[in-house]
Amino acid sequence: MADFPAAAARASLVFARLAPLWPDARPLLSHGDCFQLLVAVILSAQCTDEQVNAVTPGLFAAYPGPRELASADPVRVRDIIHSTGFYLTKARNIVATARIIEERYSGRVPGTIEELVELPGVGRKTANLVVSACFGTPGIIVDTHVLRAARRLGIAPTDDPARSERMIADAVPREHWTAFSYAINRHGKHVCRARKPDCGACPVRDLCPSAGMA
Repeated sequence: MADFPAAAARASLVFARLAPLWPDARPLLSHGDCFQLLVAVILSAQCTDEQVNAVTPGLFAAYPGPRELASADPVRVRDIIHSTGFYLTKARNIVATARIIEERYSGRVPGTIEELVELPGVGRKTANLVVSACFGTPGIIVDTHVLRAARRLGIAPTDDPARSERMIADAVPREHWTAFSYAINRHGKHVCRARKPDCGACPVRDLCPSAGMA
């Protein structure tokens, strides 16, 4: 069995190799402001970014901000977002979130993870993405690609997103959390895929305990 570095040392080496390959540390979801980004991330649950980006132009043309969405007809919202899946729950959550933001926060997206996770449909992944993209706060964004790649790399050997976030936080310096999240996300999406990972082209194969095993 290969002798791999400890998780923190391995994370540092992985980041040093992947960050230059995927330097675009920002969301792939189309949005015009923080509220639209928040809504887009809620819609992205169990859905691809590409499909969300196909839906949000129509949604935001009809309801550009929290004031408009807070008073929206839920049936019309459901019709617009139908193709993102789980549209009944998502429509209910984004309308309720818009109302809370309008009434409690005067139409401004709150800037802390603790406030964001109190909103309907917002978990820690969404909250970390929003605070990092909108407020410059370091965030660990554990989506399905990060969860899978970090597990295979042995940096966060778990299937639990909350535990994965804590393990990554322990292994990666706080100032690198956001960039690490996006680098691992892109690596998981394009190389360390769920099915047929491209281990032969993997730039961190020598650091990966799972190489050739998936």
